[in-house]
Amino acid sequence: MSTLGTLPKNDTRHIGLAILGVMFGLLLSMLDGFIVGTAMPTIVGELGRSDLLAWVVTAYALTTAVSTPIWGKLGDLFGRKRMYQLAVMLFIAASVLAALAPTMELLIAARALQGIGAGGLAVSAFAVIGDLVPPRERGKYQGLTAIVVATGTIGGPLAGGFITEAFGWRWAFMINLPLGIIAILWTAIFLRLAKAPQRRVRIDWLGAVLLGAAVSAIVLLTTWGGTEFAWASWQTATMIAFIVVAFVAFVRWELHTSEPLVPLLVFRNRSFTMASILGFMSGAVMFASVLYLPLFQQGVQGASASESGLQLLPMMVPVVIVSIIAGRVMTRTGRYRIFPIIGSASMIIGGALLSTMTADTTWLVTGAFMVFIGIGSGLTQQMTTTIAQNSVEQRDIGAASGIVTLLRTLGGSIAVAVFGSIAAAHTAGLTGHALAVGVAESTQIIFLIVAALSAISLLAAFAIREVPLRGRAG
Repeated sequence: MSTLGTLPKNDTRHIGLAILGVMFGLLLSMLDGFIVGTAMPTIVGELGRSDLLAWVVTAYALTTAVSTPIWGKLGDLFGRKRMYQLAVMLFIAASVLAALAPTMELLIAARALQGIGAGGLAVSAFAVIGDLVPPRERGKYQGLTAIVVATGTIGGPLAGGFITEAFGWRWAFMINLPLGIIAILWTAIFLRLAKAPQRRVRIDWLGAVLLGAAVSAIVLLTTWGGTEFAWASWQTATMIAFIVVAFVAFVRWELHTSEPLVPLLVFRNRSFTMASILGFMSGAVMFASVLYLPLFQQGVQGASASESGLQLLPMMVPVVIVSIIAGRVMTRTGRYRIFPIIGSASMIIGGALLSTMTADTTWLVTGAFMVFIGIGSGLTQQMTTTIAQNSVEQRDIGAASGIVTLLRTLGGSIAVAVFGSIAAAHTAGLTGHALAVGVAESTQIIFLIVAALSAISLLAAFAIREVPLRGRAG
């Protein structure tokens, strides 16, 4: 198991290189979350079974969400470096299986396996940074993480379209192989984590099953609700009842087991709880913006798929810039509470402005509105992880990172599903100008909800207690 406090001083110069290697893995999961979308039509044309198309995305999202807290706890028990490299190996093996899949069913199975690896990549990356860098100095590296997120978000669709057109859709998965090998070799050379005294290991398998059942039901409910069955139906009621029962059973078990998968006592810390709420809401806002702004740009403003990807730059560039600025200020002063407050307020403004868009809104106006969402995301996304990790003991950093990452993923998954139902209800059966008007109307509703979610984030940000960050400023 890894710990921060005993890192040798001569390792300090290698921290930047070590984190860069970890970022390769994070880039893998970010790219694969978006690269497949542009290859979907080609995949269906070759493999058929268009009725299973949604499962190529759903299977990946489902297993990513379910496995995230498990990876975090395993990192606490067995060591972060080992779990990170295992996640990379699993991810690239599943990528090869996806590239070789002869049928849609096998492709979906490979994507599910990929999702398990992706869950480990995301949570292990943040937990490793938590081991290497004390919270006070973590701001120095926020910009690098923001660049990776922006690259995956914008570069994913662009790379997917280019690779599919030039080499075929299977190479959209094979691109993970060289990136994964680089990540494994790089961390093997540069990632040095000190050893801590071993403790008796007991894996909470029942907790994992109960949490996995609850999370799976949530993702499936938000995916199928409004499409496979009506929201007001017996299927919906049954799934909600199952979620409640599984979640209650999970909480009761975690409170009594000796080595819980999720140490629920961390929620007694108000700052950790508020950071978790911030993570959930910021995930919903970011996923809504990344997926539904391109829909508006393509369906209303006439942009192509590649153009709509580039038109996200007014949102993603501020994410990088403000992350760097906030990180440097946080490292210099030790103050951080102000950033999620400003970020949440900025997202409220951005959501409110984007909700005013009509079929006549130009892409320049849309870009100006998106800047506020970018500023807000840059000041909340990375800060939530830092606040959460600073609120728990070092031995629980993996579990804390897993909780925040899971909630961010769940927030995004639920938002995508609910907003998808809103978009479908306003565009079903429409064509031409009527379709453009329908897309604009659904976008208005979606970003009104974004503004409301951001208001909840603002309340959570005000409730955070500014506890001094661990570690000394650089």
